[in-house]
Amino acid sequence: MPTHEPSSPADRDRSPSPNFRVDDLNADEQISAAFFRLVGVNEDMLVSLAEHHSTDDARSFYVLYDGSVTWDHPGMPQYVGLHLQRDQERRTFSFERATLPLPSMAQSWLIHRGCPPEALTLDPERGTAPADQATRALEQRLMRDGDHYALGWSHTQDDPDDWVTLAVLRALDERAPSPFRVVVEEVDIEAGTHTLREGGFDSVEEALQWCDDRLGGESKALPPVRPTPSLSRHAPAPKPATSRPSGRSR
Repeated sequence: MPTHEPSSPADRDRSPSPNFRVDDLNADEQISAAFFRLVGVNEDMLVSLAEHHSTDDARSFYVLYDGSVTWDHPGMPQYVGLHLQRDQERRTFSFERATLPLPSMAQSWLIHRGCPPEALTLDPERGTAPADQATRALEQRLMRDGDHYALGWSHTQDDPDDWVTLAVLRALDERAPSPFRVVVEEVDIEAGTHTLREGGFDSVEEALQWCDDRLGGESKALPPVRPTPSLSRHAPAPKPATSRPSGRSR
């Protein structure tokens, strides 16, 4: 959330802080301290976009928007996937946490930790709505097939005049067409909508250069993702992704 904007895409009707139900599960002081440091310290800035709890309350899955990130280093991911496992008898719990640039990526991360996909629908009252069918389709694919790609780099620019998130992904299958992908989410604050698009690149350098140009104000079309080749053909092995930020800070 930028300092000059009173609301963010996920924060228009701020809900109460999520209830993690771990306050009484404090038998392991190390875990409790780690959870407070990584999650609880910013609890009043977290908005729950989707959550699912097992019938016995032993496991919980959350997609969270972290409003505190706007005060962090520019470009940091603003969404959190959180998986909690509670042991009521021992009065302990464990947790996994990941920060990700898009809600669909947080959904994918949780689904591949056992959350039923149909139970993790984003709350339509929190955040912006998909602007078109292409956006919905790509979000569904990222949510379903997110484990087919590794996230190499991302940048979130939360400027209300140009609210954009860029993510560079590397296909884990060496035969995948366009082994590097750039996913672009652009938010229209006034309309309360967002669009999501992807482009395909042969190298991480090309992908990062496109992102740098986009953040610099150049409006270049995304190159299309090449169609899947036949099984008899093999794409060259992708070069390792880099974590080097290529975009400009706001």
